[in-house]
Amino acid sequence: MTTVVQVKKHLNYINGEWVSCHRNKVEASFNPANKYEIVGYFQSSTREDVDRAAAAAKRAQKEWSRLSGTERGNYLYKIANCLERRLDEVAETMTREMGKTFSEAKGETTRGIAILRYYAGEGMRKTGDVIPSTDSKALMFTTRVPLGVVGVISPWNFPVAIPIWKMAPALIYGNTVVIKPAQEASVTAAKIIECMDEAGIPAGVVNMVTGAGSEVGTAIVNHSDVNGITFTGSNGTGKKIGQAALARGAKYQLEMGGKNPVIIAADADLDLAVEGTISGGLRSTGQKCTATSRVFVQSEIYDTFKEKLIEQVKEIIIGNGMDGKTWMGPCASENQLNTVLSYIDKGKAEGASLIFGGERYTENGSENGFFVQPTIFEDVTNRMVIAQEEIFGPVLALIKVDTIEEALEQANDVEFGLSASIYTRDIGTMMSFINDVDAGLVRINAETAGVELQAPFGGMKQSSSHSREQGQAAIEFFTAIKTVYVKA
Repeated sequence: MTTVVQVKKHLNYINGEWVSCHRNKVEASFNPANKYEIVGYFQSSTREDVDRAAAAAKRAQKEWSRLSGTERGNYLYKIANCLERRLDEVAETMTREMGKTFSEAKGETTRGIAILRYYAGEGMRKTGDVIPSTDSKALMFTTRVPLGVVGVISPWNFPVAIPIWKMAPALIYGNTVVIKPAQEASVTAAKIIECMDEAGIPAGVVNMVTGAGSEVGTAIVNHSDVNGITFTGSNGTGKKIGQAALARGAKYQLEMGGKNPVIIAADADLDLAVEGTISGGLRSTGQKCTATSRVFVQSEIYDTFKEKLIEQVKEIIIGNGMDGKTWMGPCASENQLNTVLSYIDKGKAEGASLIFGGERYTENGSENGFFVQPTIFEDVTNRMVIAQEEIFGPVLALIKVDTIEEALEQANDVEFGLSASIYTRDIGTMMSFINDVDAGLVRINAETAGVELQAPFGGMKQSSSHSREQGQAAIEFFTAIKTVYVKA
């Protein structure tokens, strides 16, 4: 029976107003730690709602772009201040809606605040260069202009940081936004938009339409008034978005999957390597695109590393993210839980040896949630499904190798290239890894997961559309260069 509590019905945000969707229908968002607890309701929107949002964004864009970068930045500062005042509220909503621990949720929200302030400062940076002309009586320079209306399609695993790291640069560079958050994180997204509304963002500059990707996402991607689309999510969906955007000439940015390796060299600090492997692979229940998935360990230290790894994984406390003792929360949804369990079954069927976990977790009052045990396989070959496909869950595949060269060859032998790390004390090994690994994010003696907001982020191969998010690199997607020639 559903828990009887007063829960809020969240509306769409279009043209500065909170409005019901066209068909006046809502859907419930449930707590993955307790499937009977409703966190809130969100709008089940349609193409008609996207039409309204896109029209509002288009009307507002010219006036917004005419503001100075400093003026736009002041709005971002105000949004950051509001989010900071509501830090605990937003973090608790995130934990209850998608499951990550409260401490992780607070950290992510704090990061969202920092992203807003970083891009607020970007409003003061240069947007072009003076270029010498062959004509001595002419002045030639470049400036940057916004795309116009940007469609933001964001995932559920980082429901504050990712929407903000897409919206903040879009806004500071003069674009307006129509955002469709993941259904599993729509209530959390509404909290962010509430902060924007409270900060007095002009009507139409930011618009939120919630609902199914098949309806709302498709409508945004195909809308003639949406000039650019920035997406984070699965490879299958990303490729469809890229094809649709290309067909109508819209700019697109895709950040998709990863199958991220860590290499443990024979000379590694094993305690540090075990700590990084666990944090990179199992924190946030493995639901990060940069999460560690494949662990290549040199044969001479393999048994020692494995023993230390299992010993520490045994200490992981699973439970509701609002419990301060919990280290790992639930999968974000029942569908995600079932996906993880299906990959565990595939690993067993292919002959990998399950040496820890591998089952649904139902102890200590967690039977109504979508919990899974942290899972470790060994005797994994690089051609197995669990070594090739993104699982997006707390599953580690141990692969024994004799040499660093063998590890690098297998690490690169996947279709993804998002992040990778190595643990070693040898500078030559470090440099070989940096030069030879196929990954957009390379980390030495640190876990594969971990993105700094001021640095470019993106992957190689099938992990992205080869553009970069965050830092000053964001200007490359959210603007176009205009070359100006002035004759005296």
